[in-house]
Parts: sequence; C-alpha cells; structure tokens
Amino acid sequence: MITASIVIRKSKQSLASLRAGFVKAWKTGKYGGEHFEFESPAALFQAITPKHWELIEALQASGPLSLRALARHLHRDVKRMHEDTHRLIEIGLIEKDEEGKLVVPFAEIRTDFVLRSVAQGGLRSVECHKTINLLAKYNQLG
Repeated sequence: MITASIVIRKSKQSLASLRAGFVKAWKTGKYGGEHFEFESPAALFQAITPKHWELIEALQASGPLSLRALARHLHRDVKRMHEDTHRLIEIGLIEKDEEGKLVVPFAEIRTDFVLRSVAQGGLRSVECHKTINLLAKYNQLG
C-alpha cells in the first residue's frame, strides 16, 4: 500500500525529518511513502483548497477518470477542473495513468501537524488563534 503524508513543519524541522527519512530508507532499503511538507496551515490550505480535497476524494472513490468525466462527476466547469488538476499534478497528489486518465496513486493520504505552546518552542497564542480560526473556516467549507 502506497501512502502519502501531508505534514506541517517549520523549515528546520522539515530538513531534519527529510534527513532522518532518507537515512532510514537507506539503511532498511524500504520505501517510506511520499511526504508533502508545508511550513504552516495557511501554506497547506493555500496549496490544497477544499475543492482540491473534494477532487482527490472523488478520484479515490471512483478510480481513474478523464478530466471531462471528473468535471461531470463533481458538477464543475472543465476549465476550472483543468486548473485544479494541473495544480495537484504539480504538487504530486494526483497523476495521469498510461491512458492519460487522472488518478490518485495513494491508497491512503494522511495529514499531521502539531501546535505547541510557547514554552515548548511553539506558536504564540495569537498565531494559534489564527491557525484555529483557519482550520475552523476550512472545516466549514469542506
């Protein structure tokens, strides 16, 4: 099973995580899945919008679809669907198969991020509040 992990980490944490993942894969010879890292919740939600999540879920549920079939399935404009699929292909969350159909190559996509208190080197309360509001808005849209 191929998995993707979407993680929110600051740059320093991201490099350390990348290094550790590489070393682990090198030592074990095992594929660790794909990792997509963003520096903040805002960066994540700017790159992967609620419409993008809907598109990903539809492809996972249906399997490979042509662009037009996916647009019909989601009741969306083909031009906008093309823009969204192009963005997700750039990110690496969807691909085109041998027949040119769109597909999510992952059996499972996981998301993970942690908010820490200032005492633990985390976000200030104002930043936490903004992050929580952003997450609440996202949940309302989804």
